[in-house]
Amino acid sequence: MKLTAAAKGTFAIAPTPFHDDGRIDEASIDRLVDFYAEAGCDGITVLGIMGEAPKLDAAESAEVAIRFVKRAKNLQIIVGVSSPGFAPSCRQPRRAGLAGAMIRRPATRSATRQSLPASWLAKR
Repeated sequence: MKLTAAAKGTFAIAPTPFHDDGRIDEASIDRLVDFYAEAGCDGITVLGIMGEAPKLDAAESAEVAIRFVKRAKNLQIIVGVSSPGFAPSCRQPRRAGLAGAMIRRPATRSATRQSLPASWLAKR
């Protein structure tokens, strides 16, 4: 389900669950998605800019995003792609059906259309 200008409602901000040894807890991702759906959320935002997302490598970020997207069914998923190294590998979650991407201005310079990767600006 694509995110459109008509999007409205409640979008939960989901934490990324981990096992004690640092591995991503996929079963807990499934439970979170099910909980948000049962609670009446319209969508979920994952891998935001303030939490654990910057600590994940690109493969881990893609794994988390894809797990949320595949479990979400009718919920719209917005994935943060501002972590270093994740934006170029965001193709996998896009193919899996994410609704939109959340981009933070690079901290090292002013963001302009010219400074953002072309894949972020491509219309779908």
